[in-house]
Amino acid sequence: MEKRLIIAIDGYSSCGKSTFARSIAKELNYIFIDSGAMYRAVTLYCMRKNFIGKGGLNTGGVLWEIKDINIGFIYNPDINEYETFLNSENVETEIRSIEVSAHVSRISQIPEVRARMVELQRQIGVNKGIVMDGRDIGTVVFPDADIKIFMTASVDIRAKRRHDEMTGRGIVIDFEEIKRNIIARDIADENRDISPLRRADDAIILDNSRKTVEEQMSWIRQIIEKKINGS
Repeated sequence: MEKRLIIAIDGYSSCGKSTFARSIAKELNYIFIDSGAMYRAVTLYCMRKNFIGKGGLNTGGVLWEIKDINIGFIYNPDINEYETFLNSENVETEIRSIEVSAHVSRISQIPEVRARMVELQRQIGVNKGIVMDGRDIGTVVFPDADIKIFMTASVDIRAKRRHDEMTGRGIVIDFEEIKRNIIARDIADENRDISPLRRADDAIILDNSRKTVEEQMSWIRQIIEKKINGS
């Protein structure tokens, strides 16, 4: 039987982690889990419940309802992608909004939220054969992952990618606003008390500022081949 792997991809926001992870999962016929989408879905739920507002964050409300928040990924054959479902509702588009992006770091810092998401992620990875991207996959969720990648890219390039993605979805947004959001997100992710963003000691760095998706795939294929063949 072919050796099945757990591939963990961490890194900064808007580095193309999900695109890269999806491409790997498709090529290997693995399950793709977008951990960031899970936290975005929780954030959307909290926004709808008005747990996030001008008065701050109603942490008590979040803790009270965390067990009622069910998040899953369902494969859509029409677009050949997994989509994010929040309590049986497809929220794939809504969770990518700038409003959700502005609040997701605060929600992801709540220990009980992270504990629940990590529990779900580990359940999915029991049988291996998965590719998961996020910010603490190789350090917290799967510290024994077979392959760990840490992705980075310049702020300007990340902002352009995010801007192109959103305008492609018909969302009108200012480039500088996106750039400010990314910088603020980096600071929050790196300095949070619970599972801060950092590179695992055994993670391989991938700076994809100047790399196409195909160039990245060629790079990862060599790493996967060596791991499977034990070389």
